[in-house]
Amino acid sequence: MKHDNASADSRHGLHTQRSEDLVVSMDDYVRLRELVGDHALAEELDRAIVIPSDRIPRDVVTMNSRLIYSDESTGTTREVELVYPEEADLMTGRVSVLAPVGCALLGLSAGQSIDWNLPGDKVHRLRVERVLSQPRHSGTKSAAAETP
Repeated sequence: MKHDNASADSRHGLHTQRSEDLVVSMDDYVRLRELVGDHALAEELDRAIVIPSDRIPRDVVTMNSRLIYSDESTGTTREVELVYPEEADLMTGRVSVLAPVGCALLGLSAGQSIDWNLPGDKVHRLRVERVLSQPRHSGTKSAAAETP
């Protein structure tokens, strides 16, 4: 499903816009649904293509994925791991899925970009450069599959 509609996280005053498919594993979808409440991520999950965890392509950002993304607006590149809120630790690059950048990156594939609108009409374009590792099942880190 393609979508060009924006979603807002009113607590952060951020808006994101996805122009491509959002793919989420069934395992991630179930756990995230229990977590999100009325967070902007709930709207994204409503639009997601949900597929079995063992069928998620290796280049898709899932929960507990380690990835490199760039902010094309500033030219910065960062390596992060997308985690559940209780596991977040910015000092070690562990970004919560409920943080605006985490919400924006979930479900994107390597090469996909998303516009991330900040307060004051600042737009940042985030691009997933590479998914370094991705667990086959979001709850099992030891099952991580490395990308070639």
